[in-house]
Amino acid sequence: MNQEKCEVGFGPHLTLDLYSCDKSVLDDEDLIREFLHTLPDMIHMTKISDPHVTKYPGREGSFDKGGISAFVLIAESHISIHTFVEQRHAFIDVFSCKDFDVEKAEKIICDKFKPERVDRKVFGRGLEFPRNVEAVKKVIQEERKGVW
Repeated sequence: MNQEKCEVGFGPHLTLDLYSCDKSVLDDEDLIREFLHTLPDMIHMTKISDPHVTKYPGREGSFDKGGISAFVLIAESHISIHTFVEQRHAFIDVFSCKDFDVEKAEKIICDKFKPERVDRKVFGRGLEFPRNVEAVKKVIQEERKGVW
């Protein structure tokens, strides 16, 4: 049987938990907005929205003493940042439907937020997501010939 390549898998998702970051960066709306404005180009992604940045003052009696939540939509998916100023912590995600240089993205992010420690995870999303729909249809049709 002559089959086209039946590619599956959506793409990589980089998650960074940043500990003991520079508080002045974590609390700076303009800096985070500018960072999300420039980061997509730096990692060869296509920005399709302006960065959305929201400063949250926190809530009395909660662990959340305030910070910034921000994201930018990219044609490939999104980049998001959540900061917790008092804890000096940030959660940052880069999710993409195409491969990207994970080490470069991590270095750029760490150079900006200056964490003392980083927990990094990279995993594939949509492991069964069909990239070549026509090839997948052909495989399914071929498999069903013997069933029906």
